Amino acid sequence: MFLKIFVYFVVLRKKFLRFSKQKLHNCSVFGYRSTTMSYSHQSMGSGSRNARGYEFGRTYVVRPKGKHQATLVWLHGLGDNGSSSSQLMESLHLPNIKWICPTAPTRPVSSLGGFTCTAWFDVGEISEDGHDDMEGLDASASHIANLLCSEPADVKVGIGGFSMGAAISLYSATCYALGRYGTGHSYPINLRAVVGLSGWLPGWKSIRNKIESSYEATRRASSLPIILTHGTADDVVPYRFGEKSAQSLGMAGFRQTVFKPYQGLGHYTVPKEMDEVVHWLTTRLGLEGSR
Repeated sequence: MFLKIFVYFVVLRKKFLRFSKQKLHNCSVFGYRSTTMSYSHQSMGSGSRNARGYEFGRTYVVRPKGKHQATLVWLHGLGDNGSSSSQLMESLHLPNIKWICPTAPTRPVSSLGGFTCTAWFDVGEISEDGHDDMEGLDASASHIANLLCSEPADVKVGIGGFSMGAAISLYSATCYALGRYGTGHSYPINLRAVVGLSGWLPGWKSIRNKIESSYEATRRASSLPIILTHGTADDVVPYRFGEKSAQSLGMAGFRQTVFKPYQGLGHYTVPKEMDEVVHWLTTRLGLEGSR
């Protein structure tokens, strides 16, 4: 079973890269070690270790081709890396967005029988009674927030991702609303948009009570636009978990949550889905289109 899951992720990554190349024109990505962030020909420090000592991998940055109005961190799925994410993001028609595409730490993953690969946190079976790796979630959410801390004050910031990357994006949304991580430390980023493709919401059972117990959390939750998309034929993160995540967010006070099902879609992205994300980001962030 574990081997089957691993083989599936290898095939999935090939599909993801093939889709990226189909939409890609003249993309060049410059990668550095985990202590650097790639800006074509510039670099700046960005590496860190999480609480368990796992080191985050390379971070890739796609510069905006037009006026810089927004910065989004895009998070890859299990076993992937920031390079493939940056290729897909560069192919999207969003010239006013700067994309930051980090790489998760390499670590053992319970759902793969302890096999080591890139993962934002440890995950076992995705189920309603599954245990959440709160330490791993907080460590990755903190690393991602640090990547956004130095953005200009007039630039809107957001987080998005695929599969496990979507899970971290949604967890970050709850940290923003609550104003703190699970550890109790303050969450420093004013999120303006969150995107989750084929993912799920960690800690969905308790989020409503946490949000409703605080006026400020309720206010922040209601102000944050979130879009979730999910394929009805997804056999890795079943569709019902995407749907349940959207419902849980709405019931917790995230009133601007949009859920988009895609009939027959498995655990991968398609151009129609990405076009929907482009349109949603352009509208929600008030981007200037092709300028």
